[in-house]
Amino acid sequence: MLRMNKIRLIVVAIAAAGLCAADDTGKVFDQQLAGVEKEMVPLVEAMPADQMTFAPTGGAFNGVRTFRDQAMHVGAVLYLVSAGILGEKPPAAAGTNESGPAEITSKADVVKYLNGAFAYAHRAMNSLTAQNLTGMVKSPFGSGETQRGALAITNVSHVMDHYGQMVVYTRMKGIVPPASR
Repeated sequence: MLRMNKIRLIVVAIAAAGLCAADDTGKVFDQQLAGVEKEMVPLVEAMPADQMTFAPTGGAFNGVRTFRDQAMHVGAVLYLVSAGILGEKPPAAAGTNESGPAEITSKADVVKYLNGAFAYAHRAMNSLTAQNLTGMVKSPFGSGETQRGALAITNVSHVMDHYGQMVVYTRMKGIVPPASR
């Protein structure tokens, strides 16, 4: 958490100092989001439909989310955080505990939900400017406020956190992640 706070501070300081042109700030964040999207979506697509409910068991894996649940959680948080950046109501349901809509169960629908979340997140990232990056907005997680720039970093770091977990799942099923091929 300390490392993430340092990263947020650096990004906010750069933007506040005007080192990013106002019209380039959103582009910089959007490029980072595009990079993680190019790893996450193909990973979800690589998991066979009949393995979407797979979750490791035993040891430190007891009670973890299924692969489908991980993908839906990533999408739900992208929707919530992006809505926070934009100051809007999320356009898709985040579900209980940021798990996405429970009725979405098929692989095709999970991929569709995730792609929709990334599309919305791109809109949010592109709305960022050097002037609004440090602006305070309502936190999508409980009460209080947070900076738009901090939410933008969350959009990227949270995806990669779950990507790492999901890579373990795919490798346990004998699937080499597309980004590692």
